[in-house]
Amino acid sequence: MKVVILIIVSYLVGSISFAWIIAKAHGIDDLRTIGSGNLGTTNLARACGKKWSYPCFLFDVLKGFIPSFAAKFLIISESITPATLSLWLAVGIAAILGHIFPFYLKFKGGKGVATSFGVALGIWPYYTIPCIAAFVLWAVIVLIWKYISLASVIAAAVFPILIIILTSVLDNWHFNILWPLILMAIVLCSLVIFLHRANIKRLLAGTEHKVLQKPPKPSA
Repeated sequence: MKVVILIIVSYLVGSISFAWIIAKAHGIDDLRTIGSGNLGTTNLARACGKKWSYPCFLFDVLKGFIPSFAAKFLIISESITPATLSLWLAVGIAAILGHIFPFYLKFKGGKGVATSFGVALGIWPYYTIPCIAAFVLWAVIVLIWKYISLASVIAAAVFPILIIILTSVLDNWHFNILWPLILMAIVLCSLVIFLHRANIKRLLAGTEHKVLQKPPKPSA
């Protein structure tokens, strides 16, 4: 019963769409009708200004981090087993699914990148370490190519690979215990990539929106 309550609470927390709330406060009835139609920080920045994307990103990360971090202390008491790992993961996944499929917005939310990042930070150390490495890669790609979607897709693809590599090289990371984490990382990252399919089409067509671009200078 305790785990069921944790999962429900985690989903409800994840369902809070800060992008939708901030846009609503700026007079935008539904952010999903603007730009990419995504309830995320990038689309919010286009609609309301870049400064509002930073608190939105932070809150989206926190709503994934807090439930997953708290679940470790409420579920795992002594030893870590595949069963307790699966329950721990279920709480974090509920937050991600809440962000992607919020019940009060007709189950059409964001793509779950920031919330997934928060969940990964909360599942220490098994997701946290590869997550930080994937985030560094994400930041480098954004700085070089200016595409958040490209960075998100590549980081999502690399994340489970990093977990597999760490499980292979670290003596205290055992595959027979951590396999639920590896399996779920593959599933969740595949979902993130699938949700970016429209962005991938725009990247291939050369029409994807760039960030960190200086506005053109007005002509004399």
